[in-house]
Amino acid sequence: MIRVLDVVLALVGLVAVAPVMAVLWVLGWLESRSPLFRQERVGRYQRPFVLVKFRTMRPDTASVATHLAQASSITRLGRFLRKTKLDELPQLWNVLKGEMSLVGPRPCLVGQVELIAAREARGVFAVRPGITGLAQVNGIDMSDPERLAEVDAQMIESLTLVGYFRYLVLTVTGKGSGDRVRG
Repeated sequence: MIRVLDVVLALVGLVAVAPVMAVLWVLGWLESRSPLFRQERVGRYQRPFVLVKFRTMRPDTASVATHLAQASSITRLGRFLRKTKLDELPQLWNVLKGEMSLVGPRPCLVGQVELIAAREARGVFAVRPGITGLAQVNGIDMSDPERLAEVDAQMIESLTLVGYFRYLVLTVTGKGSGDRVRG
């Protein structure tokens, strides 16, 4: 049932926000000549996949977890995209491809071994990673791997259809602060 909802909502979302995405792509191209950001992430059953987002940091920024990046790396457009969470819109394509769900644990980077181990121990990789979830709406990011893995497992165990829509509504209405960056 969740997969069907993911596909339908991602398709509707992509069509509905296509004009916004086109404008953001142009603005991103004007700012950095590289409006999309692609990064290998760990997916369901620990299979790697390429996550797509709108670029929020300069193209020469090291490919590290957000909490390890310097705040000075974030572009002017990137600050707006992060605040509004519009940088996440291209991930609807990842949802359509079956690599992600709208709701689930945020996919980590291949090199985040501590988080991978903590998630593996709790069975988190049995589900598709998501664009949003319990950790995201509560401001919990990847800087605390054990806590994040615990919250992810808690969400997976208790996720209902009502919870699925609740996380989506909370995200769209601005709940949660997103991943922090170093000052």
